[in-house]
Amino acid sequence: MTNSRGAQENRPVVTVPAGRLRGTVDGDGTVAAFRGIPYAASPVGALRFAPPRPHPGRDGERDAATAGPSVPQSPSRLAYLLGDRVPDGDEDGCLNLNVWTPVPAPADGAPPRPVLLWFHGGSFTSGSGGWDWYDGARLAALGDMVVVTANYRLGALGWLHLPDDGIANLGFLDQAAALRWVHETIGAFGGDPSRVTVGGQSAGAYSALALAVDPATAGMVHQVLVQSGPFGLSPLDPDEAGATARGLLRLLDSPGAPEHLRSLPVEALLDAATRLTEGTVRPGEVAPSLMPVLGTPGYARSPLDAVRDGALGGRPLLIGTTTDEMTAFGLRGAAAGDRLFGTPSDEIARHSAAQGAETFVYRFGRRPDPDAMDLGATHCADLPFLFGTFDAFAGAPVLGPVTEADRALSRSFAGAVAAFVDGRAPWPAFDADRQHVRAF
Repeated sequence: MTNSRGAQENRPVVTVPAGRLRGTVDGDGTVAAFRGIPYAASPVGALRFAPPRPHPGRDGERDAATAGPSVPQSPSRLAYLLGDRVPDGDEDGCLNLNVWTPVPAPADGAPPRPVLLWFHGGSFTSGSGGWDWYDGARLAALGDMVVVTANYRLGALGWLHLPDDGIANLGFLDQAAALRWVHETIGAFGGDPSRVTVGGQSAGAYSALALAVDPATAGMVHQVLVQSGPFGLSPLDPDEAGATARGLLRLLDSPGAPEHLRSLPVEALLDAATRLTEGTVRPGEVAPSLMPVLGTPGYARSPLDAVRDGALGGRPLLIGTTTDEMTAFGLRGAAAGDRLFGTPSDEIARHSAAQGAETFVYRFGRRPDPDAMDLGATHCADLPFLFGTFDAFAGAPVLGPVTEADRALSRSFAGAVAAFVDGRAPWPAFDADRQHVRAF
C-alpha cells in the first residue's frame, strides 16, 4: 500500500486488476478499509444470468471509501430480529467485496498476514457483505489479519435453475470468483494467499464448506470457519428446482428464454420470487424456494456427504452453532435446532477429527437480557460478537442491551476466531477421546 499526501492525506492507495483504489483509515488509525471493490463484471444486460466474468478494469482512481451496492433482493424474513435495512440494491456493481487490513503494511521481509474471506447468510435470498453489521475493522485489528467480505447473487438472480441455458448455481460461481480474486490479489493488501480461511454464517457457512470440498476451489481454501450452517437441509433435487423455475416463469409470464429474462426489470423478478414463496413459509421452515441445486456447478455433492467421504483432506475446521437456533424461525426447543444445525455440524466435526484434521467446536449461548421475545441465543446471535459491531445492531431483539461483560465476550469469541485464522489452537481440539466443545 502507498499513501499520498495533501488533500488525500491518510487515504491509502492500492492497485488491483480493477484499477487504483483509494481507501480510508479507521478512527484510531489501525486499519485501512477498501470497500466496494469489484471482483467481477456487473451482471447486467447480457451478463444477467451468466457466470461471472472478469471485471474490465478502469483508468484512473476509484474511491473505495464506501460500500458498493448490494445484490437486489426482497426483504429478509429475519428483519424483525435483526432490524430493517434501507434498500441499497443495484445489479450494476453488485459483485463487489470489501477489505480491511491493519496498518502499517508488513515491513519488507516480514511475513504477510493471514486472511479471512467471510460470506454473509440470509437464506440465499438476502444480505450484503457491505452492510455495517459485517464491518471487519475491529476483527482485523484484533487478529492482525486481513478480513474480506463479499457479495454474491441471491434469490432468482443467483439460484434460478435453467441448466439447458447455462443458468445454474450462479451464486456459487460468484463466491468462487471472489475466492479466486482473493487468491490472486490479496497480496496487494498485505495478505497471504497461502493462508486463506474461508468462512461464513448460515447460508454463508454452507457456502464456505461447499467451496472447501469442491475440487474446483478446494486448493484455494486452507482452513474453514463454519457458523450455524444449516447442513440438515435436504439437498435440492434438480427436478424440484426445475419445477420451481417453471413456477417462477409462469408468474413472470415468460417463455423462459434467457434474452427475455434479461430484458425484465429486476423488480419484476423480485416480485415474482416473493409471490412464489408466499404461503409456503411456515414456522420452522428454513429452506428457501431458490437455493443451491445438487449436481450443478460447485455442488456435485452436499457438503455433509463430501466431508463424510474425506473431501476436507485434513484441513483445519472451526465449527459451531448457537444454543437456540430455531427460535428465529418460530420454533422452541432444542430438537428442531439440533436436526437442522447442531447434529449435522457435530457430525461434520467428528468426521473432520477422525480424518486427522485439527477441529474446534463451539456453542454460543449468550441471550439478550431482558429477553422479551424469549429468543435465547437464537440464529445470528453470534454475529455482533464476531465483528464487534454492537452499534450496527442497536435495538435489534437478537442483541438487546450491551454490557461490559458482552464486550468482553466479544473479545473472547472474536479473539478465538482470530487465533484460528492465524493457525493457532483457540482451545483444546475436538477428537475421539476429548470431544471438547467450547461454550461462549
